[in-house]
Amino acid sequence: MLSAVLLALLSGCLYPEQRRSENRAAVAESVLVVQNAIEQYKQKTGVLPIKNSEPDTPVYEKYVIDMKRLTQGPYLGKVPAIAFENGGKYLFVLIHPETKPEVRLLDIAAYQLAAEVQREADAFKSAHGKLPLGEQAGTNVYRLDFSQMGKPVRQVQSPFSQQFLGFLIDVNGTVGIDYAPEIAKAMQAKGIASAEPGADLRTYLVESSPFVPVRSFAYYWVDQEPRPAAPQ
Repeated sequence: MLSAVLLALLSGCLYPEQRRSENRAAVAESVLVVQNAIEQYKQKTGVLPIKNSEPDTPVYEKYVIDMKRLTQGPYLGKVPAIAFENGGKYLFVLIHPETKPEVRLLDIAAYQLAAEVQREADAFKSAHGKLPLGEQAGTNVYRLDFSQMGKPVRQVQSPFSQQFLGFLIDVNGTVGIDYAPEIAKAMQAKGIASAEPGADLRTYLVESSPFVPVRSFAYYWVDQEPRPAAPQ
């Protein structure tokens, strides 16, 4: 009986990691399949199958792949199960489309939670005439002070490492997710101890991961660590 109980406990502990491994495999396979379809589409048509976006759309949210254009031709047999269009949790997007288009994933849950926090911050500003600014985190960027809004602290689970990340707000009232811990981790994994001034450090995330930092500020190397900066 003791052996059976221990086996059940061990199975319970291993199951989440097994699921994570399966999820990572599904993500990697889906990105590869869509990447091949994008390259075929571009080769045949000379353009990229992306949806229209506003000029001020953030760069990592700007180039959303139009799955219909891929599935209507001989490029993609079916929309991947992880895609938002098929009930999944990700939007497929492109990074640096002008030079070397690469497929990445935008986490819908993170985007929606950030949008919800944005609405709360907007409502607070409208009611009180000020922003819920906490400790300064970067250039014209602050940690979002939920206590001022009378709200519980909100965090979002990062697709990069599954750790929970906090929220930031800039002087214009724009809410973003704080990716500094993830950027520092990505740089450390690459053995990078510093960066050139003016280089957006988010590139280290998208180079080493299938995901993009949704609802994010640009990050620069300041005082030996990644610091966010509000758009000028």
